[in-house]
Amino acid sequence: MLRSRAGMRIYLDHNATTPPHPRVIDAVADAMRACVGNPSSVHAFGQEARGALERARADVARLIGASPAEVVFTGGGTEANNFALRGLAEAREAGDRREIITTAIEHESVLNTARALARRGWSMTLLPVDASGIVAPGALEAAMSSRTALVSVMHANNEIGTVQPIEPLARIAHAHGAVFHTDAVQSAGKIPVDVRSLGVDLLSISGHKFYGPKGTGALWIRRGTRLAPLTTGGRQERNRRAGTENLPGLVGLGVAAALAVDKLVSEATRLAALRDRLERGILERVPGTAVNGAPEPRVPNTTNVSFDRIEAESLLIALDLEGIAVSTGSACSSGTLEPSHVLKAMGLGPARAQSSLRFSLGAANTDEDVARVLEILPRAVEKLRQLTRSPVGAA
Repeated sequence: MLRSRAGMRIYLDHNATTPPHPRVIDAVADAMRACVGNPSSVHAFGQEARGALERARADVARLIGASPAEVVFTGGGTEANNFALRGLAEAREAGDRREIITTAIEHESVLNTARALARRGWSMTLLPVDASGIVAPGALEAAMSSRTALVSVMHANNEIGTVQPIEPLARIAHAHGAVFHTDAVQSAGKIPVDVRSLGVDLLSISGHKFYGPKGTGALWIRRGTRLAPLTTGGRQERNRRAGTENLPGLVGLGVAAALAVDKLVSEATRLAALRDRLERGILERVPGTAVNGAPEPRVPNTTNVSFDRIEAESLLIALDLEGIAVSTGSACSSGTLEPSHVLKAMGLGPARAQSSLRFSLGAANTDEDVARVLEILPRAVEKLRQLTRSPVGAA
């Protein structure tokens, strides 16, 4: 549980953001005090800052099985995804390959960037998913053409947690001469992520998804992959991203990456057990519920559940009043009245899509948290159903 001014609260929205680890907070504060120099300066203050920056880069590289020289720091996952798509498009603007293939369930930072490029004359092809939320390699094979420059498929989905078959998808892209990017924002720090094993060319991560500071991230760029920089100016980040680096934040990112490596297997096992207990309890205690997406492969902390005859936003507010924080989907699209584009792409009707909640667990969650949720949630659902006088039926 997390303590707030309202008392003890249960935070189950870790896919939106994670509370920074205490060691991360200490590292950021220490860097702000001690690393006063600019990492690009040649004097001792600058070189001390440069050393801290490169140690952080090495820790991030270790998290994803990469070489530090191929890691470019960014301001987060959205910037990393923009860098991957826009950078490749800019680098290949004059060529004949002007098609981007992605999926209908990608994060908005990929979908909206691809749409922006389409307005500049690029082609955008969306791969479908089935009810499991998984992209079939055959669908990519059928979509590939001599004009395909880039394929972008997320590693793990932010709303339903399903993990895509990245390795075979990347092989198909490469066989047709295309570059392959994966958005690993929701997988890095939760499950093993190795850029070499996945066979990708570009991979995005975001620090605040694994207990690092907000506003920090990275794009891994396989050596030899041509990208134009998004920002121009100085020679920072090996001419990939101009501007003085956010040194304290990136030091915190490095600490978060190192902590994630150390606890990856044990924490994944613990969270999967908690998630499964929560999921089973909901299905057993609340009539008219169903889990959205494939049960496996899935990141260990995430479940997405639909509640028949319930408006998800109303249930979210009811739970929040009881001190339980959950989500209706991506935090980046909160406030919209449209059903989740992920659930729609999986073939769920509007009623079911708008009756679904995401529960995403994290380091602070305990058995007691799950027990408390399973005590409160059935009562909250029943109360809302009584208010709307809607009998439970098929979703």
